[in-house]
Amino acid sequence: MDVDMNEADALEALSSILERLTDNPYDIALHAEHIRIARATGMEDQVESALEMMTAFWAAGEDVWLPLIQHKIAASNLDSPEDLHAILDLFTRAERDYLSIPILQKHLEFLVERYEHYAEAGGRPDQLEELFSPEWMHDTMFKLVSQGAGHLTKSHLLFDVLRDWELERLQNASGEERAMLVSLVDAMLLERLQQPHSNHDETFQAYSSFTTNYKPPDEYEPLLVQASKARAQAVKAYQRREYFENSLAQAGYSLDGYAYYIASERKHKTPDMFILKALYERAITEADRRRFSGEANAEEALQSFWTAYVDLLRTQDVEDDETLAAFRRGLRSVPASGELLARYMRFLERALEPEQATAEINAIYEKAQTIGPLQSNIEQLVPVVLARAGFEKRLIEAGKAGEDGFESLLQIIMDGIARVRKASSAGDPRLRLEKYLSAICLEVEDLHANALILWEDATKHYKTSYLAWTSYTDVLIRQHLYDDARRVFRDVAHKNTDWPEAIWEAWVSFEQLHGSVEQIEDALDRIERARTQVNNRRAKEAQKAQLAAAQVIAEVQASVPVEAAPVPAQAQEQAAMDVDAGASAEGGSKRKAEDEGTPDRDSSSKKARVDEQAKLKRDRENCTVFVAELPAEVQEDELTALFKDCGSIREIKITHLPNSFVATVEFMERDSVPAALTKDKKRIRGQEIAVHLAWRSTLYITNFPENADDTFIRTLFGKYGEIFDVRWPSKKFKSTRRFCYVQYTSPAAAEAALELNGNDVGEGHRMSVLISNPERKKERTDSDANDREVYVAGLSKYVTKQELEALFKTYGAVKDVRMILDDKGLSKGFAFVEFENENDARAALAANNHELKKRRIAVTLADTRVRGKNKAPGYRAEVRNRSVRLRKIPPGTQEGLLQQELEKHAKIKRVEVFADIGEADVEFEDAAEAGKFLLRSDPIIFNGATLEIVPEATSGPSTSRPIAPPAGNTGLFVPRAAVSRPRAGLGSKQHGTKPAQAASGAASTSGAGTSAADNGGGKGQDDFRKMLLGGK
Repeated sequence: MDVDMNEADALEALSSILERLTDNPYDIALHAEHIRIARATGMEDQVESALEMMTAFWAAGEDVWLPLIQHKIAASNLDSPEDLHAILDLFTRAERDYLSIPILQKHLEFLVERYEHYAEAGGRPDQLEELFSPEWMHDTMFKLVSQGAGHLTKSHLLFDVLRDWELERLQNASGEERAMLVSLVDAMLLERLQQPHSNHDETFQAYSSFTTNYKPPDEYEPLLVQASKARAQAVKAYQRREYFENSLAQAGYSLDGYAYYIASERKHKTPDMFILKALYERAITEADRRRFSGEANAEEALQSFWTAYVDLLRTQDVEDDETLAAFRRGLRSVPASGELLARYMRFLERALEPEQATAEINAIYEKAQTIGPLQSNIEQLVPVVLARAGFEKRLIEAGKAGEDGFESLLQIIMDGIARVRKASSAGDPRLRLEKYLSAICLEVEDLHANALILWEDATKHYKTSYLAWTSYTDVLIRQHLYDDARRVFRDVAHKNTDWPEAIWEAWVSFEQLHGSVEQIEDALDRIERARTQVNNRRAKEAQKAQLAAAQVIAEVQASVPVEAAPVPAQAQEQAAMDVDAGASAEGGSKRKAEDEGTPDRDSSSKKARVDEQAKLKRDRENCTVFVAELPAEVQEDELTALFKDCGSIREIKITHLPNSFVATVEFMERDSVPAALTKDKKRIRGQEIAVHLAWRSTLYITNFPENADDTFIRTLFGKYGEIFDVRWPSKKFKSTRRFCYVQYTSPAAAEAALELNGNDVGEGHRMSVLISNPERKKERTDSDANDREVYVAGLSKYVTKQELEALFKTYGAVKDVRMILDDKGLSKGFAFVEFENENDARAALAANNHELKKRRIAVTLADTRVRGKNKAPGYRAEVRNRSVRLRKIPPGTQEGLLQQELEKHAKIKRVEVFADIGEADVEFEDAAEAGKFLLRSDPIIFNGATLEIVPEATSGPSTSRPIAPPAGNTGLFVPRAAVSRPRAGLGSKQHGTKPAQAASGAASTSGAGTSAADNGGGKGQDDFRKMLLGGK
């Protein structure tokens, strides 16, 4: 009985979904539901019907096509030519939709199976004609393999089928046929060797075996040498992309991973179209798969990939036939994409004759009006109407339109305006169609009155839109209807509009040009009264928002998980901490002595400086709001005007992301933030913006694999939303630092990504992902971790981590013990022990020379900055020998990101960036690595800049700052060794000339070099930086 009831329910659901699909066949979610319900009925005919209905309206992926093909094969008579043609046509349709390696592989296997079947049967039926002949098989299989050849990691699954089939033919051939096949296979293998792919070695081995078996012995070596040269570029091409392929796979082929990969390929001046086209095809296939499974934002990503793909084909002058095929495939894939449809219309206008273009464009425009998702989405509908109207307008201007061409143009736009207002009661806030129609009406003298009627109607529909009102008054002024314009200004000045300041400014400008003194003053008086009303209203709104914001902050703080009890040492790394950008972001300045724990002769003076620094320290996290969904090309003064009434603004930064404009607004005081949050949902240029606390969209991430880099993080976290920035710590003082910050453009994306917290990301790492809440951030920066860590050397290889921990626990609470082990799990002779506080680490120095497992151990502070002061003679020269200098570093370079890029080419020990002069010091593991790096022939491109590599200076004392270049081109060289070196270490506050200052003085003038000494070190580093740059 239950089974019958379930079946009855399924049939009822099937009937219901079919009715809904009849009303809205372009809803892909309904098709997915239809297929699911059909499968639930257990009726194969219903499943097949659901799959076929999906393919009739939409491009489908392998999840739809493979079951449909399999069902067709199972239900067909494979000895029937008609059935065979039907199956082959089905394969062709499936392969036209998306690039699917499984479908292409299934097609190849089907062809080989049928070919072998006919070979065993003694021949093919005459009705097949050329089908499944050797020549037809080769041509057909070669085309299938070519479709997937650009897939770097999976194309071999196709090529290997063709290769094995051809080699089997060759093995059984004789005479002229054998000679022909030898030539064919030789050309095929050589062509494959010149294509980038993952199993190049296997292909080369196949060519070697082929040459051994089918070529004269004396030709073997020359042919192999020639083949090796031929494949060299392809091997390099794959090696350059292997890193991206691996990162993409690790991220589960996320759509953001594809976008990042594509962006890296498009940076090249001449992109590799063989790879880039296949990469777009792969991204589109993956986006469709995710859309079909119901993933949020997949439809938007799929539309973005298609529009970018056809733009690439256009800019690279690809043949019209190929571009046309891409457009048609794209419109089957994303029929609701108005941007793609608008591009298609422009392509047809460019590629076809006027009469043919008119017929085609009319047909697709009429079809677009039947696509529900397109007609209900204003952002997709408006581009389509503008594209259609633009085509009609250009026909009129060229004299190729009919007698009713102008009336047709007006009708297209007015019909579009009606559709926009029907799609949404809010309409189009940018009034794009109204502006277009108004411009046309104003060009024709007889239609000036129509422009007035248009904008009068627009102000009734968009009652609060400043854009509608100012456009209306502009038209009145252009027609010299000054009294009417003044009447409108007086009426709207006191209305509740989205940007009253713009209306007031327009009114004042109008009266300055066309008004009397009395009219100007009347306008100013009215505006002042209106401004008072608006400010009072905003103050009330700000007060309400402040209370709401405080409640939100309290709720977020209460919901973020925080460990209240002591946690294991490894887990404590999860506490959020700042990326210490001080060394690089502040123009390459050295860390201050108070930050490094260096003793100072005048402790009271130092305390005063520290207190002053603490007082002036910027509180970026609590004083910054993030602004998203900004209109294109937004200007800083527009944001200043919006936020100026919230408080004093310290800094505004606008960033253009691939798909949007965003900004950060930092205030002088955190009390300004609640008022700033009230600007959420306000409008700039008629577009609604989003405002939130910057930290709410920021994640603190740690405990990921050591080899994880920026690409790994972006691809892993990119699937949750658009990433604004990824910030990495510098490793120049501690190479073991492994954390980063990921900031999204919306808090929702950050909250969604919290699901990765605790996920195993390989190598036994359970990643920690937390909201980077500044209120819960540990009261420390990572810079003092060096002072809490000791370096233990001279260990017996049989010492265990537990024994070390037991020894050092006697000096204080141990946070972590890092044993450096060999491949057998035994100690390599040294380890790092990190304590909870600095005093315990210094106390642990008493363990120096302690006997452990019959070995005397050496214990020193692990801080490389402290140990660096007591290096053996010649050590600094050794460091310079294994270091190079990089120039032309792009602005805003993160040391952590630069080190990641350089580690792709050599073993790096330390990177230090000097942002004010665009240079960096790079220290390698040894001099040999540095030498190989200097001899590189290929340029290193970082963030779009080609880095210049020069040897590090090899004489004189080391500084943490580069030497300033001598003035002019005198060619003189001043030895750095001639400058006396103070006894204190780097960053010391001791009196005397600082190394960098001395070097600067030697390179320029003696006065500049001794000023610091004369003042007893009283000048700060900002003063020194000015001296170094010549007072600029």
